[in-house]
Amino acid sequence: MGFSCFLLTAAFPFKIKQNPSKTNSKALPNSISEASNKAMLLALVLHCYNYKQYFHQQVLLTFYFLYSYFSIQLLLAVGAIPGELILGLELEPQFNAPLLSTSLQDFWGHRWNLRVSDLLRAAIYDPLRHVTTRMIGPRWASLPAVFVTFFISGLVHELLYHYITRESPTWEVTLFFVLQGMWVDMEIVLKKKMVATNRFRLHRAVSGPLALAYIAVTAAWLSYTQILRHGIDEKITREFNLLVDFLNGTHSILRRNLVLH
Repeated sequence: MGFSCFLLTAAFPFKIKQNPSKTNSKALPNSISEASNKAMLLALVLHCYNYKQYFHQQVLLTFYFLYSYFSIQLLLAVGAIPGELILGLELEPQFNAPLLSTSLQDFWGHRWNLRVSDLLRAAIYDPLRHVTTRMIGPRWASLPAVFVTFFISGLVHELLYHYITRESPTWEVTLFFVLQGMWVDMEIVLKKKMVATNRFRLHRAVSGPLALAYIAVTAAWLSYTQILRHGIDEKITREFNLLVDFLNGTHSILRRNLVLH
């Protein structure tokens, strides 16, 4: 069990829950129900995209955000299925209600794509913070570590966009993550200053929507428009429609064969 657990956790994007809840082991694994739910929601978004000529550009950007969100969740949920089925273990969630974020720091560090956040924290942020703590002290050591982590994440996403679009890098998505890193650093500075001076802090009902609005505006400006510019959304829709036609055709053939027999 120990070696198989090591292989699965090394090969698939999941993290074993340290304090699992006492649930029925015969129940349907969370990853399967999660994958099923996200697959249905993703199919609904892609179906709506077939009628994009009737929607405003901003609505299409919302659709693409939902597509990105549901597709990432679907892929991660599918990747977690072997861990729950083979090992029978309870796994940590891949996302933590990102729409309930109270700040940019909360969104990127504690709610969005948590396995990638864990990886970046262990591989980049923690080592850099250890170095910067010795250089500038513990109070502001997190600032350069946060910025460099976002910058490297931007470079990785730039490479992913290059593979998806097959076009030369535009550095737009890198700039998107650079801006996120800059404003997360600003949040850290403001929080430290406010705590030190006992100044008024924004209520989470205000800071949360402001953070989400900032992410949405910068993503629409620098991230999703690149996908739309190269027609990737149309390619995805065509492939989805081909898959639907294939499944419908397969279902018709199977039903016809059952009737004949």
